[in-house]
Amino acid sequence: MTDTTPTAAPTGSYYGRHIFFCLNDRTNGEDSCAHHNAQAGFDRCKALVKKAGLSGPGQVRVNKAGCLDRCAAGPVAVVYPEAVWYSFVDESDIDEIVESHLKNGQVVERLVTPAHLGR
Repeated sequence: MTDTTPTAAPTGSYYGRHIFFCLNDRTNGEDSCAHHNAQAGFDRCKALVKKAGLSGPGQVRVNKAGCLDRCAAGPVAVVYPEAVWYSFVDESDIDEIVESHLKNGQVVERLVTPAHLGR
């Protein structure tokens, strides 16, 4: 993938990169990202991005999202403009996504969500 540095927002874009974390919590007994520490992943990512000075216009935005319909791969997050979907397990996965992708533009291949995994 092409390296698009966070400080160089694509034309017409307010942010260079935007990461959305599914925080959906299904209360009907179905599995969902919220049942797999998605909130902790979001919180860690937001804190690391801020600490690294990557947040703000032209850089990185970390956002909560409702259901992204990829429950079978959860918890998941998606990074735009590259449209790279990640499945993560723990803090070290979030650390790697921030350092490699959000900061340096390198996709973390080992965490990419398999294309066939949906709901």
